[in-house]
Amino acid sequence: MPVLIRVMDDDDAVISMVDANLHRQYIRPSEKAFAIKMKYDAIRRNNGRNKKGSQREARAKRKRSIHVISEEIGDSPKQVQRYLKITELIPEMLALLDEGRIGFNLAFETAFLSEEGQRMVLDEMKCLGGFCSF
Repeated sequence: MPVLIRVMDDDDAVISMVDANLHRQYIRPSEKAFAIKMKYDAIRRNNGRNKKGSQREARAKRKRSIHVISEEIGDSPKQVQRYLKITELIPEMLALLDEGRIGFNLAFETAFLSEEGQRMVLDEMKCLGGFCSF
């Protein structure tokens, strides 16, 4: 069996793994979001090594990281930011997104709420869906 061995640090290995996974034919929205987050964090760590800079430089690097990911996966920088945000959803809301029971925009907006707020939204959705028990 032919084998190719590459010497990589952990962050480069994460980036390589994420790139391979993002090319699958179907990937759930939560899988894509967490893959993008892993890649984003790895790129940020790589950019920050051995460099000390101001907050302004840090924001510029963050923006560049999002643009790099955007170009590589074919989504807009804003969409990459949306995927990063939905990683803050509670597991139940992520499951609803993956099942197609809620739309991406609703999931994105809900991610701005605290965990308690997300649970309240989930409870209301259950009540509206006929699953309410008092």
